[in-house]
Amino acid sequence: MKRMNPMRTALAGAAVLLAVGGLLATSAQAVSALPPGAVATAEVRAGTPAAHQVVVFFEEYRRAVLGTSGEQPSDVRKRFLAPALDRRLDAWAQEHDADPVFRAQNVPVDWSVQQVKEEYGFASVRLTEFWGGGGSQDVWFTVRVRDLKIVELGDQPAF
Repeated sequence: MKRMNPMRTALAGAAVLLAVGGLLATSAQAVSALPPGAVATAEVRAGTPAAHQVVVFFEEYRRAVLGTSGEQPSDVRKRFLAPALDRRLDAWAQEHDADPVFRAQNVPVDWSVQQVKEEYGFASVRLTEFWGGGGSQDVWFTVRVRDLKIVELGDQPAF
């Protein structure tokens, strides 16, 4: 049986505590750095590169729709979405008379993001929108992992 060195065990434990404390402090700093009255958005909660990409896209798109970014929603879509998806979203918007990203006629007040699956170079990310009057809705994103391009967006997971 191998004996553990108490000093080495204590030092390893302290190092783990410092590392976890540093991560928690970084997250807390990110949340506390928000402007007064701002909600801690999903960016703080996104845990994978694909989920983070969806959060960045969604936040920039939302600001463009609200007119607070100086950018048009179509410009944001062109930067983050595959061209074929962007065209399909234009057709969806005309058919449903609603915003094709929000899948609604209004703008969500908050959201959460979780990567659900990754297969064959693609990640399935669920974004849950929360509405001011209550209720929620899931929107599913498929992200190509190699370049983080959003290639699909819909009401159901693509895979």
